[in-house]
Amino acid sequence: MIDAPHFSATGTKKKDVRLPEALFDGTVNQDAMHRAVVTFLANQRQGTAATKTRRYVTGGNQKPWRQKGTGRARQGSTRAPHWRHGGIVFGPQPRDYRLAIPKKIRQLARKSALNARAREGALYVVDELSFEKPKTKLLAELLGKLGVPDRKVLVLTADDGERGQAIYLSGRNLPKVHVTRFADVTAYEILWSDAVIVELPALGVGKKEEAENA
Repeated sequence: MIDAPHFSATGTKKKDVRLPEALFDGTVNQDAMHRAVVTFLANQRQGTAATKTRRYVTGGNQKPWRQKGTGRARQGSTRAPHWRHGGIVFGPQPRDYRLAIPKKIRQLARKSALNARAREGALYVVDELSFEKPKTKLLAELLGKLGVPDRKVLVLTADDGERGQAIYLSGRNLPKVHVTRFADVTAYEILWSDAVIVELPALGVGKKEEAENA
């Protein structure tokens, strides 16, 4: 059983909240997290780097000089790799860097990352944020009250509707803040952050538990 600091939507400290055991059971699998991070970073690569081999270099259709009688080494084409502006040997070519990861491993990595942050005391639970419109100042004030204004912060919302969009736009101007939906967060994003802020409804904590922790 793991408890996490609980705050109101305005940053007022409340009684610690018990995190759901289905997700926060203390499991921290480093191998799964490592594989998830490697897979995520590999899948971000475009793989468009390319160099010209001798077949793509312009010119060199004829010998630069005749085969014999010049006293110089025989040459067949100025496109050869040892010539200046010639072709590149073993240079990068467009390729697909994407990796696959089993669904259960990805879920285990995400669960392990959340448990790791909770165990470190870097996971904060806040009541549902009532952002009617984007307001960076309100989000910055909340981070200040939680004591994480200068840290890399991941804000996990309960939904991605108009309210979730307003929270996202509020955090977009803060360089160290990333906002996403709790259901969509990846292990990499959790491990990237120094502090994780989760809305209480996103954890599936019912009204009864919310009232007990008020």
